[in-house]
Amino acid sequence: MSVLTAPRSTPPHGDAPSETTSLPRRAAILVVVCLAELLVLLDNTVVNVALPSMGVSLGADFAGLQWIVDAYTLTFAGFLLACGHLGDRYGRRRVMMIGLAGVAVMSIGGALATGVGMVVAARAAMGVFAAAVFPATLAILTATFTSPKARGAAIAVWTAMAGFAVAIGPTAGGWLLEHFSWHSVFWMNVPIALAVLAATALVLPESRTQAHGRLDVPGLVLSLAGIATLVWSIIEGPRNGWLSPVTLCALAGAVALLAAFVWREIRAENPVFDVTLFRNRRFSLPALSITVAYFSMFGFLFLITQYFQGIQEYSPLEFGIRSLPFAAAVLIAAPAATMLALRIGTTAVLISGFVLLAAGMGLAGQVTVDSPYAGIVLISMILMGLGLAVVQCPATESVMASVTTDEAGAGSAVNDTTREIGGALGVAVLGSIVASTYTATVTPLVDRIPDTMMDPQQKEYARQSVLTVLEIRQHDVPSLFSGTKDQLILTMKSAALDGFQIASYATVGLAVLCAIVVAVLLPWRRPEGGSVLLGWMAAPSPDADADGVPNAPAETEGGVHTAGTGAPRPDLERSDP
Repeated sequence: MSVLTAPRSTPPHGDAPSETTSLPRRAAILVVVCLAELLVLLDNTVVNVALPSMGVSLGADFAGLQWIVDAYTLTFAGFLLACGHLGDRYGRRRVMMIGLAGVAVMSIGGALATGVGMVVAARAAMGVFAAAVFPATLAILTATFTSPKARGAAIAVWTAMAGFAVAIGPTAGGWLLEHFSWHSVFWMNVPIALAVLAATALVLPESRTQAHGRLDVPGLVLSLAGIATLVWSIIEGPRNGWLSPVTLCALAGAVALLAAFVWREIRAENPVFDVTLFRNRRFSLPALSITVAYFSMFGFLFLITQYFQGIQEYSPLEFGIRSLPFAAAVLIAAPAATMLALRIGTTAVLISGFVLLAAGMGLAGQVTVDSPYAGIVLISMILMGLGLAVVQCPATESVMASVTTDEAGAGSAVNDTTREIGGALGVAVLGSIVASTYTATVTPLVDRIPDTMMDPQQKEYARQSVLTVLEIRQHDVPSLFSGTKDQLILTMKSAALDGFQIASYATVGLAVLCAIVVAVLLPWRRPEGGSVLLGWMAAPSPDADADGVPNAPAETEGGVHTAGTGAPRPDLERSDP
């Protein structure tokens, strides 16, 4: 399937509702889909605040605690595209229900775990099942809300839920840890997953394409291996060294596997995903924008988490409460970005979003130990939330507008995979920058402290992260006199902030660069007589100009525009010139 000659395809099979379906029914579908999305995203954040408790209870080292987080990210990112395709082929609701049931079961496994290895295994399995849920959420929305305005509003709500989950995760985790043990962050998932599973069975329509031919098993395997290897190399890059043989070999292997995947998909009769869509700038550049936006966001959250808990020494609950303005900014900006893009187009809105992200990160880099919360800290959080929403909503809309209805699940998976890769890169790259600055400053001081004052494990923790400040503060050993302890803590905080500043400048540079690329390469014009929202475009046809704008009437079926939509699109109907 070529992006330049996208064939017509049948509408999704199943009982997917149309715009004639009652508003209460479609509202119920939106609520259930967003609850499923919230469950998956909470699993990405809520566990982080429980890591210190897990370390003490399970006797885990620093690497073990990191893998409790990374195992979920690795499998989640790796299985997204495969699960999105399987949902397109066999039924998105069916695959989503399997995922929800699996999340519930694996959450029980995590809650009952007695060792780090068991927790890591449970988290890895949760990532697989979460990957079955997440692409289906956006694919079901695009099949349910078929008019541009309704679909744009639904995607705005879906986008806002992502920001809400990022902020509510630490708050919920902090509250649970104040009242229960770390096991509660897993038990929390079980009733939520079962409730959403029941609602999915009762409310959501089935939505799938009519698959033809054999399942592309080699394509599925190559996509899984390539993406998982890429994410693993990013996660392990800071630990192994970015220029180490292990990292370079892993990156080379990922490139080879993904190249093989592209080669396979171009030639496959029934590809997992139409990779030629990346030729379409209204698909590839918004996907790049999402990657950079999540690089910035996850990098910012990584820094702000260390700032609140390590430098300001807030409890997990206090940290969660103070992060709520970030969620509020996303909730407000997502629908506003939709309306703004309606007036001025996708390109201008994306550029505005990157300016907000750059401003937010630039301010975050200026934070000091004494900076008040109701000042530069709060402003930077609000700017980051606004920037994320302003980029993600129109970018997601443009990505999903570029795929056919037959590929809604796979298109959603590409959108989600770019988020995960961007987030993993943000944490890994910015974490490496902070770690290199922090370690170089703290290590000489730690090495001079006698083992009678700090045992080797405590020294290792102190060398790795400013988050260990609370443990050092609480460590009461007579020979560890207050002067040495206070000097160490001050050095740790100052070193971390120095690293934050360098990392923030790197992020600002990347955001500005992406804004320039979008401004130069992404078309500013909407298609003639076509899109009314977010540059809602058909894929370029042979009669389109360089910007993908039709120069002549596109193919119609029964008088209805069909190019690049995969199904008749009354909203793109146009008259001949």
